[in-house]
Amino acid sequence: MYMRLLLTAAAALAVDQVTKSLALANLQTPKDLIEGVLTLRLAYNSGGAFGLLQGLPMFFGIATLVAVAAILIWVRKAEEPRWMVPLGLVLGGGLGNVTDRLLRDTEGGVVDFIDFHVWPVFNMADVSIVVGVGLILIMSARSDRDDARG
Repeated sequence: MYMRLLLTAAAALAVDQVTKSLALANLQTPKDLIEGVLTLRLAYNSGGAFGLLQGLPMFFGIATLVAVAAILIWVRKAEEPRWMVPLGLVLGGGLGNVTDRLLRDTEGGVVDFIDFHVWPVFNMADVSIVVGVGLILIMSARSDRDDARG
């Protein structure tokens, strides 16, 4: 059961770090993939999700490490393997962003590069976190509904 969590987290982390390295190497100028809709644009976010609370990178680094610890504690109590993929996505995404804050020379910022023009610039770690949390919410709602039917 834990292997599923670790493989999912490792895959999310690898995709995130590879795409960020490619962005750093190739996006000195923005590249429109679909003009006015999707641009690859290098940005650094020292805040939280969607650029909230800019300038507090250590706060978000510590908060991410707390979230990682919470996931690892939750996993020890989980009885169903179906939770491992969404938890692995959140874990891998969190580790991807904290890796930027701790190991990249970005002054505590996270490397972002996907710009849909109507949404703040984001990265693949953010995608993993949002998809993982979305799956957790859906699965929780279904579990609650099934328990109510009982």
